[in-house]
Amino acid sequence: MSKKDESLYSKLLWSLPCLMRYPTWRAQEMIQRATQPNQTPHLILIMANHFEPSWSNNGFGADAATQVKRLEEWNKEARLTGRVAQDCDGMPFRHTYYFPAEQYVPEVLDRLAGLQADGFGEVEIHLHHGLEKPDTPENLRRSLEEFRDILAYEHKCLSRFEDSDKPMYSFVHGNFALANTYDNYCGVDSELQILADTGCYLDLTLPAAPAKTQVPMINAFYECGRPLHERRAHRTGNNLRINGKYKLPLILTGPLVLDWDRRLRGLPLPGIDNGDITHNYQASLGRLRSWRNASISVAGRPEWIFIKLSSHGFLPGDMAPTIGEPMRRFLGEAMEYAARTGEFKLHYATAREAYNIAMAAVDGHQGSPGQYRDYRLRQIMDSRRAPAVASAGRR
Repeated sequence: MSKKDESLYSKLLWSLPCLMRYPTWRAQEMIQRATQPNQTPHLILIMANHFEPSWSNNGFGADAATQVKRLEEWNKEARLTGRVAQDCDGMPFRHTYYFPAEQYVPEVLDRLAGLQADGFGEVEIHLHHGLEKPDTPENLRRSLEEFRDILAYEHKCLSRFEDSDKPMYSFVHGNFALANTYDNYCGVDSELQILADTGCYLDLTLPAAPAKTQVPMINAFYECGRPLHERRAHRTGNNLRINGKYKLPLILTGPLVLDWDRRLRGLPLPGIDNGDITHNYQASLGRLRSWRNASISVAGRPEWIFIKLSSHGFLPGDMAPTIGEPMRRFLGEAMEYAARTGEFKLHYATAREAYNIAMAAVDGHQGSPGQYRDYRLRQIMDSRRAPAVASAGRR
């Protein structure tokens, strides 16, 4: 067996748990769609950017000056896209920027925080750990607390509940190895408990397929089903539903669906669409339909559909499709299609806003999800400050 064949075989084996679950999920999704009230779907689009400006061809190693230069270019594109691409609430398209704690550079975060202050994104926590040797619970807790406080108190990022001073954050695990799903990239079985203790309200690591770190849960907004101190506590879970009560952190997966549009020499070559946006797999209306059909929602509020996409904006060639002209073109086509057909309404949200909207659904609220962006968690920054492009989306 060649190395290529072995790699494909390994990916198939790693994907079996979620592939075996796929037919059941698909049948449930079709039943739900057939029985739900005839209401216009609201698509809530979230871009979780694994934001790594220190990326180089040799891994993470670009110096501070190079990173600052990259940030200036990125911010220019992000502001342009935010001004051009606005949703049905008048809100700009924004990324949620998951910045790696182990790669902290103050002047880089200053510029990213400035982008947030002007309403063009929100900064959250990303972490690669356990790469050279398994991490320890004590070191993980210290790393998260230190970076959480740097973001909150020095850069005024992250968020708080109205009745608390504790900074809260959402999280993406480097290399997708959440809760030691792959110990070469983590090492801490109790990671989800540590995330809960340090203020994590939402994890957006998944999906990981076809990587080894994928768990059986797919296309879900859910609460971990196993004790949080257990390894891979998120491998099972309880989907959010109206009138439920849930412990944090919650898990929001991106869509994981079969892509039947791929072709090889004109013949169908089904593949997995995991919602990742790259230079060779860009956003399109066809993919948007597939993401919508994943039907990730709160049970009892099926017309509010969460579409969590992911990106690595500084990998070679990936800036343009994630924040530049290709993304602007896709968003324009999606808004034009929605306006022309009335098939759906499109809302752009950050991870924090998605959590707030989901909690509004759990509490029984309905109507337009855009009115619940600040339902529970508020930015530590002046959350009443309107974006430079439009104030219609702020209340």
